[in-house]
Amino acid sequence: MFNKNIKLVIAGLIIGYAIYQFFEGNIGNGIFLLLLSSIFIFLYFRNEMILLAFLRMRKQDLIGTQKWLDKINTPEAALTVKQQGYYNYLHGIIHSQKNLTQAEKYFKKALKLGLTMDYDLAMAKLSLAGIAMQKRRKREATTLLQEAKKLDKNNMLTEQIKMMKDQMKKI
Repeated sequence: MFNKNIKLVIAGLIIGYAIYQFFEGNIGNGIFLLLLSSIFIFLYFRNEMILLAFLRMRKQDLIGTQKWLDKINTPEAALTVKQQGYYNYLHGIIHSQKNLTQAEKYFKKALKLGLTMDYDLAMAKLSLAGIAMQKRRKREATTLLQEAKKLDKNNMLTEQIKMMKDQMKKI
């Protein structure tokens, strides 16, 4: 909704007013304002549009996810680097249903910008391995599958990795 720098300015102004409230003796107001400023600081690190897009993705609503992502006009200016990674990651998931070349571009950009969670990294590499396998690039798919297996610490993707390895043997 707001630019990332505007969020920090708003948080700074609220914190400044909270300090003023403390000096005036209004401790309750000051505490409330500090809590209010923490919302803006949280939204600096976690963009609200990306959070809402993830909620739509969780419900398997790709069109709704695309609508929320389209509300971010200039991702380079509005998002931090990690948020840009997740922006591209979500676009990669959406385009993996339609256009594999476009999805591959988005997943590679997401990996380059960086993703925070190991599961998301493993999922992006697994998706890239599937795209490489469909494009008959077996060596690249094998290395991506091995990297995805290393990143999957909770063994949530073992079944998918095993399926892809079995499919690769048929190629």
